[in-house]
Amino acid sequence: MGPDKHDLRAGGRRGILAAAVTVVCAVTVLAAPGTAFAAPSPTPSPSSSPSASVTLPPDKDLEAVREKLDDLYHDAAVATDAYNAAEEAAEKQSAEIVDLAKKIVKGQQKLDGLKARAGRAAAAQYRTGGLPDSAKLLLSDNPSQFLDGAGRVLQGERATKGLIRELTQTQQDLKQYAADAADQWTRLEAGRKAKAAAKKKITQRIAAAEKLQSTLEKKQKARLAELEREAAYKAQTAWLDTGILDEIHSKASAAGQKAVAFATAQVGKPYVWGAEGPDSYDCSGLTSQAWASAGQPIPRTSQEQWKQLKHVDVKDMRPGDLIIYFDDASHVAMYVGDGAIIQAPRPGRTVSIGGAGAMPILGVVRPDA
Repeated sequence: MGPDKHDLRAGGRRGILAAAVTVVCAVTVLAAPGTAFAAPSPTPSPSSSPSASVTLPPDKDLEAVREKLDDLYHDAAVATDAYNAAEEAAEKQSAEIVDLAKKIVKGQQKLDGLKARAGRAAAAQYRTGGLPDSAKLLLSDNPSQFLDGAGRVLQGERATKGLIRELTQTQQDLKQYAADAADQWTRLEAGRKAKAAAKKKITQRIAAAEKLQSTLEKKQKARLAELEREAAYKAQTAWLDTGILDEIHSKASAAGQKAVAFATAQVGKPYVWGAEGPDSYDCSGLTSQAWASAGQPIPRTSQEQWKQLKHVDVKDMRPGDLIIYFDDASHVAMYVGDGAIIQAPRPGRTVSIGGAGAMPILGVVRPDA
């Protein structure tokens, strides 16, 4: 039997960050390795209560409901990542289009100026009868004027060639800017469609989950919540029983402390898909904003966080690192020490403390590697 859970309350063997200590130490769901989780017992109802006559379906039926809800919310999480990615891409594409538009305006003004210079040069040639300067100099009786004029001719020729080159290059630049802008518009439109499709899928899955939950009686909902807690406790206990906490010794970096402090301050705020604060968050909205507050911008979605940030071994993780969950990297949480995470779990829940091993871990990434 491992240390009692109250040992963790007294400060923990690994020393959780000061910013998160008061929150994490108040949580009793994080048992020490080897400690079994007791299944929460339903509160007995007086026999005279009308609800006491409600017969609960077998746990296996409610377990099937729980698994179905998990699937629906998982699908919603995947779609949320797709929505957030499309949103982020749309912002970048819109900014690029604006930048290209400015370049086109500036390029057109430059082209107009170059054309005006060319026009003035043509007008000057017309006024002198169209006779080239070189011919005029050959007819001159003054050698000094000829030599001085020859220099001016060379300068004029170089200037003319430079003007032609600049005109040509500016026209090519304008053509390329226009092509780039058209390409960005095409991508933006495709992104809008992807975003709309993701939003539709999110709302459908959440609606289906809510509909399924609405069919349950009050006692059934209570028992379902117990089954969810039991599943999380079982997974967390199994993870801790591997002895993983005996291997994790790293302390948070200064930036990691700031990120954990930010995440801790959000505990209790509701999960809203697509949200990144300040009043509500989705999973990656919370982690990205936490690290932005620490002066380290990171990708917006859990999948991009997994792709772009440095991977570290679980035994080497430190508070502030991000744990990516599920094979499709559809969920992310922030590790805060002593086997605990802060996360925005799913619709209907709030930002909260949980066990790091309560879900299948894909890997760990470090924003400030």
